Formats: sequence, structure tokens, C-alpha cells
Amino acid sequence: MKLYPLMFRPVYKDYLWGNTRLPALLGREAAEGIYAESWEVSTHPDGESIVANGELAERTFSEIIKIAGTDILGTSVAGEDFPLLIKLIDAAQPLSVQVHPNDKNAQSAQGEPKTEMWYFLSDEPAQVYCGLKPGTTREEFLAANEREALETVLRRVPAEKGGAVFVPGGRVHAIDAWCLILEVQQNSNTTYRVYDWGRVDANGNPRETHLEKALQVIDFDDPADPLCSPVEVAQGRRNICTSPYFVLDEVTLDGPLSQQAAGDRFRVLFSADAAFEIQYNEDAIERIPRATSVLVPANLGAYTIRTDVPIKLLEISVPAQAILDS
Repeated sequence: MKLYPLMFRPVYKDYLWGNTRLPALLGREAAEGIYAESWEVSTHPDGESIVANGELAERTFSEIIKIAGTDILGTSVAGEDFPLLIKLIDAAQPLSVQVHPNDKNAQSAQGEPKTEMWYFLSDEPAQVYCGLKPGTTREEFLAANEREALETVLRRVPAEKGGAVFVPGGRVHAIDAWCLILEVQQNSNTTYRVYDWGRVDANGNPRETHLEKALQVIDFDDPADPLCSPVEVAQGRRNICTSPYFVLDEVTLDGPLSQQAAGDRFRVLFSADAAFEIQYNEDAIERIPRATSVLVPANLGAYTIRTDVPIKLLEISVPAQAILDS
């Protein structure tokens, strides 16, 4: 199979807290409606990606991985599935206060482990809740939840454009209204909802909460600052976040950038600023529209990224094998 940069059809989710502006913000054509999330790159059965370009168009991402395996994912990926779920989130209302399990407690809590991070894309003032205020006990948490004032024990974090927050499994969190976020997470769709701001669904019923399971996985001894601290790793390249599950770099691009996909790991590229193109196999060119996620296969070989205007290019991958094994 000939390798080339892969683009996918977005999988939209219309959760009740969603907004209507996501297609317009991203320059995409779509019918009017609620667009809470756009699942960009996924093999999860709740929202499988379909290839949108080239000779593999209309085939599922899982099917392509079964055919090409390591040539797509790379030798640094453990297992035979895409390890991440990459999505865009646009909130008109606050998301529920929630928590996800981690690798250690997911099985006992009957869920999938989910550590994630949020990269903020919007200029509009917004905030998120991420983590408990230092020293918050289980008893104080439950008391705040009982009086429907859970936000009083949560950390408030500004959602400033270009900033990012790390959300390991076990950290209580909620995305507030008017956040526009690129989320990178483990390949999981497990959420334990603690509090939903008194909301009801279209039938007038409150959404289900999962307090008992949430209490099994909440880390009450988690004093870490959730804000990511970017590190300049090369000229024009900042590492926004490195975890055992994913790596996000921000690349300031105002000229050609040549890279080598030498078999170790895939890369997913995303620019909210403008379109760009990828030249590969010497003279083949793939034009990537603005705000479109594109996967560069691990064994694509040498490729060059070009853009007509300066952009900030987000590059998502997995850590080197040495980090995964540590």
C-alpha cells in the first residue's frame, strides 16, 4: 500500500452543552445544528474516522491500520490500535463536572483509562475548572456537591489562546462555556459525571450522574498545577505537553519545514490559522485545508511542509519508545 498523508471526515457530536458555530469557525460546510465536538482522528467505536482523501477514501481508519500496521502507527506505539482520540470541543454551556479513570483503577471502576490535555484555540475570554483546590478532602468535596456548589472546591484556570492544561485520569474537571479546545486524549470514551449544573435533557430529565464510580477514581492528593509549561526544544518549536500517552508540540512556521517520518511514530498536524501543503515522495503534494487534521504515517519518509502565510502548526504524536518504557 502506498503511504500518503491521511485526512478524515469529522465525526460530529451534538451533546446538549454544544454550540452552533464550530463549522463556521473552522471554515467547514455543514448543516445548521449543535456541534459540541468534532472527533478528528479516532478508531473508537463511538466515533470511527473515515478516510476522506486519496485511494483509501471511504475506508475506516481501523481497516487501514489492519492493512498497514506499523507503517502507519510506528514502532513506538504499543499494540495494534491508534492509541489516541483527537477532537475539537466548542461549548455554549459548561460541561458537567466529571472525572475519568486512570490506568490503575479503570478496570475496577469498569471503564477505560483516559488522560487528556486541552489546547485553547479561542481569543474569547473563558475559563476551565481543573483539579481540586489544594487540601480539599473527600468530605468537603461531598458536602459541596450536596449543596450544589461544587465549583467552590475546584481550581479555576483561564482558557487563554495558546495555553494548555493537562488532565490526568483522577483529576476532577469541567470545561466552561465559550471554550474552543483541541483535545488530545487516550483512546477512551469513559466519563464519570459528578454534577451537571442542575440541567435537564430535552425530555425534562436530569442527566445520569456516576458519583459512586467517580469516588473510586478521584485523586484527592493531587496538588499539581494543571497548566502546562511550554519548553522551547528547537528554534520555532515549543513542546506544550509530554506525557506517557501523547506529545504536543507547537511549531511556528513562516517558511518550508522539512522532516523525516522514519518509522518510529505517526504525527497528526493541525493549523487553525491557514491551509498548508505537504510535499512527499519527492513531487507528490497534499493540500491541507485550514483547521483540518492530517495524519502523517510513520513510514512516509522525507516530507516538507509549506505555507503561504505564517502559521502555528500543532504536531501531535506519542513519546519515543524510551519514554514509554520508563
